[in-house]
Amino acid sequence: MMIKFLCRRVFRLVPYFLFTLLTANLSYAETPVKLLAFGDSLTHGYGLEAGDTFPERLQVALKESGYNITVINGGNSGDTSASGRSRLDWALLDEAQVVIVELGANDGLRGLEPSQTRENLSQIIAGFKDSGAKVLLTGMQAPRNLGTEYVTEFDKIYPELAEQHDVAFYPFFLEGVALDPALNQADGIHPNRAGVDLIVQNILPYLMPLLEKGAEKGIE
Repeated sequence: MMIKFLCRRVFRLVPYFLFTLLTANLSYAETPVKLLAFGDSLTHGYGLEAGDTFPERLQVALKESGYNITVINGGNSGDTSASGRSRLDWALLDEAQVVIVELGANDGLRGLEPSQTRENLSQIIAGFKDSGAKVLLTGMQAPRNLGTEYVTEFDKIYPELAEQHDVAFYPFFLEGVALDPALNQADGIHPNRAGVDLIVQNILPYLMPLLEKGAEKGIE
């Protein structure tokens, strides 16, 4: 009698265990992927209205493409590569699975030593990689009025670091946007809403392979 009683109890519990298992798997699949956009004012959204910043527009575009994702705005206006390096430990607390590194524009504008920019960016990339994150490095170009030698040394930082650290690489963050008055704010440096949307569309093909490798797709 006892054995029959126990068997009946076990069979009654089977649906409960199956429901718990399925619910746990569903919760895991529905957990948004964390993507950190780590950069300066170009990431932070200097001069833009809420909803128009690069991280916000990127999140909208990715969700429209079916990705269950949260894009974290890790931009800080005015940051140089050294400033970004100094707050790396804080950024790692976000535990992002995918990171876009966008830094160096202010180094170029200030004519800072390219070797220091290289070292700072190298440490930032290494820190995120060591955390297990997939990294997309976005390139920057030095102002052309700083001379051929400086421009050459600065511009090659990014492709060489991407190769050195074996990370994905988007050659120029402001591709198609830089120097176009229609796509920039009055200062001629920071993108407007239309400029941000073009950056997002340009960068998506470089970013999506990282999401397909390191994160699950889902419908919110």
